[in-house]
Amino acid sequence: MPGRNVRRNGEAVEPFKVVEGVYQVGGAELSAPEDCSVYLLDLGAPVLIDAGAGGDPAKLLRNLEKLGYGPGDIKALVITHAHIDHAGGAAFLAEKLGLPVYAHRFEAEVLEQGDERRSAADLYGMRLQPCKVAHRLEGEGGIIPWGFSPLHWLHTPGHTPGSISLWAQAGINKVLFAQDVHGPFHRAFGSDLDEWERSMRGLLELEADVLCEGHFGVFRPASEVRSYIQYYLRSYGRL
Repeated sequence: MPGRNVRRNGEAVEPFKVVEGVYQVGGAELSAPEDCSVYLLDLGAPVLIDAGAGGDPAKLLRNLEKLGYGPGDIKALVITHAHIDHAGGAAFLAEKLGLPVYAHRFEAEVLEQGDERRSAADLYGMRLQPCKVAHRLEGEGGIIPWGFSPLHWLHTPGHTPGSISLWAQAGINKVLFAQDVHGPFHRAFGSDLDEWERSMRGLLELEADVLCEGHFGVFRPASEVRSYIQYYLRSYGRL
């Protein structure tokens, strides 16, 4: 049944509704083992958040169809950062669905060049298919104008120089999309722990009700969101 949270070994294996207007449509069990969590935000104009690694992007399309979304329904693809597990499927989805791609300007070069080192594609034994970025996000934050409720973006460097986080008000819930809160951090990625700490403290100030994370699922209520972020700050000696 579309939207039902069917699970195997504790992991979702069918696309499901997180809260009204927010769905998880991809992930390790949902689409392909190497995929990050891929989310669909529908607040009047559906937007995909991240694209998975690209190993089986057709599975993402099938998951969207299970939720009733066909060709032409999705309006944009936002890439939170250019690592292969988040961006490898971007070129396929952008072409197949005719989507403009949004990414921070620091990540756009990685995407457009198919940089296998900075995208960590070499670590996965994969190739990052180059993808045109239609909208390069500049500065520390702003609004991506899709739907009747604004989709806010924040520059949250640390894991990579151009990592962004997103948030939107979905009904009574402030929903935060913060991929890879947990890291990891490597010189090849351009990681910076001091910048990451500042980014995480900024996310805590949002006081989100729901966190849609990149690999470890959905956290709620607000107290669990705070605890999750604080756990990693503590783990890296930053709290």
